Amino acid sequence: MSARCDGSTTSSSAGSTYLPIADHGVIGDLRTAAVVGVDGRIDWFCCPRFDSPSVFGALLDAERGGSWTIEQLDGDVTTRQFYLPESNVLVTRFMSDDGVAEVEDLMPIARPHDPDHRTRIVRRIVCIRGRVRFRIRIAPRFDYGRAEHTLSIADDGSAAFRTEDRELHIASEIAWQVRDDSDLEAEFTLRTGECTTLVAAPDPIGAECFAADSDPQVIAATVAFWQEWISQSTYTGRWREMVNRSALTLKLLTHEPTGAVVSAVTTGLPENIGGERNWDYRYVWIRDTAFTLYALLRLGFLDEAASFMEWLTCRFDNDADDDIGPLRLMYTLDGDPPPPETVLDHWEGYRGSSPVVIGNAAAEQLQLDIYGELIDSVYLFNKHGPGISYRSWSQLCDVAGWLVDNWDRPDRSIWEVRSEPQDYVFSRLMSWVALERMIRMSRQRGLPGDIAGWMTARDKIFAQIMDRGWNDGLGAFVQTLDSDRLDASLLLIPAVKLLAPTDDRFQSTLRAFEAQLVSDTLVFRYDTADGHDGLDGSEGTFSLCTFWYVEALTRSGRLADARLALEKMFTHANHLGLYTEQIGLTGEQLGNLPQAFTHLSLISAAINLDRSLDH
Repeated sequence: MSARCDGSTTSSSAGSTYLPIADHGVIGDLRTAAVVGVDGRIDWFCCPRFDSPSVFGALLDAERGGSWTIEQLDGDVTTRQFYLPESNVLVTRFMSDDGVAEVEDLMPIARPHDPDHRTRIVRRIVCIRGRVRFRIRIAPRFDYGRAEHTLSIADDGSAAFRTEDRELHIASEIAWQVRDDSDLEAEFTLRTGECTTLVAAPDPIGAECFAADSDPQVIAATVAFWQEWISQSTYTGRWREMVNRSALTLKLLTHEPTGAVVSAVTTGLPENIGGERNWDYRYVWIRDTAFTLYALLRLGFLDEAASFMEWLTCRFDNDADDDIGPLRLMYTLDGDPPPPETVLDHWEGYRGSSPVVIGNAAAEQLQLDIYGELIDSVYLFNKHGPGISYRSWSQLCDVAGWLVDNWDRPDRSIWEVRSEPQDYVFSRLMSWVALERMIRMSRQRGLPGDIAGWMTARDKIFAQIMDRGWNDGLGAFVQTLDSDRLDASLLLIPAVKLLAPTDDRFQSTLRAFEAQLVSDTLVFRYDTADGHDGLDGSEGTFSLCTFWYVEALTRSGRLADARLALEKMFTHANHLGLYTEQIGLTGEQLGNLPQAFTHLSLISAAINLDRSLDH
């Protein structure tokens, strides 16, 4: 059998090699998520949480990672994917001369904060027309392929994969065969109107539960959950489909039990094929979540903002670390430090892109910019939401006091470089934002605080940015004090209101960026050619920065340019409207998926451009 997909496969055998990163969708239940290829394979799934060890990991090692494949055996098959309208229920269509079939993939979720929720994957295969023959293979490889498992099949046909501390249970009506002593395989035929359902879960699946999961109503209920949630969005602008998909994606990245938001559901996907820039994004970045909070507030989702505020409040209860400040830049879902960075040297990495890394050493970095991003989002929550509690305000006052004493320290800033700390201008910019927003909140609500001390530090930061963060020769703000290197993070200068967008210095900076960092309308973070960030190799254009560029054009009054750049960026989404972290120069998606940073910046860019076009 050969296969044609929305994006080409690299092999005629399902699951044997790698799909393009873009050729994947994601399903989830606000606890964890599974990545589903356009050919029907599940090649990434961690259970029971986003940051748990993988059960299926073929995305990072096609031979040893494990997968769950569904392959149509006859004919010249074309596959397509789509989400059921305004939901995260994924449908993969198999089309050939023999017939048409659909695989409906979902992780059921019935209602918010369901005390009876069970994590499971439901795969319902339906023959729409004709006669179709399938082969299914379930080949888990627990603990990133490091744990041996046993396989047993019960009299009722249910099966169980077991390790010392993990299980995966399978329920279906299919007659299974054992392959290679450890995997399940089956072949079967469906005719028009016939269907079969498979369920996988970390706990035993009783007959009653399987019957419930096999009922089409479980799909209807899950679709209704997502549709009811997105119906609360206040956005009615020109790009509703893209904005709604981004909002649904951000919700999908939310861990409902804690209120935290992970930055992506995958680890180790490369920023350059064959390169070493392969990171674990299954954790909670203060920066990413603060921006997510901002995006969801702009759409009217106050509950998610309130849940994150509760999670954040608990983080301040931990003892501050003198080296990294009162907050870490990232946490696990439970609010603990991420595990140490570990290389999975038994895995080859996506298309040979090693090392495959779990854990994240950047958790030990000082990144001063996080306080600005966080406090700016809290400011918006205080302005548009129910308002922060006195406890939260007191904690923020402590943070502001620490920042007054520490804003002038070298750090590693927003891009988490692996070189030595430096005096990053973006960190100064966001430190200025943090203190400026504290002053605003104190005045607007009459909240007590050291306004005089905050104002003094704020003004010192402003003066330093204008004096040493500006390069006369380049006519631009630069990455570090007294340097000559550009950094796209400074596109945010007018957005955070340090300068007006029409200010001569910002307009000159924008022109310098367009000359050096913009390729067509795609934007690089900075020049990586000399390895100054402590890493070898290059990377793609950074999608977050491209959407920031759209905002900068919008605020500068260049609305036609902004609209063109936004429309071009929409063409770089995958077939489902999902984005990774980066876009290569030939248009391929690079990095982990789906990337919260990218989707939240899309929302912000669309809202701001809509508003400007309407006035």
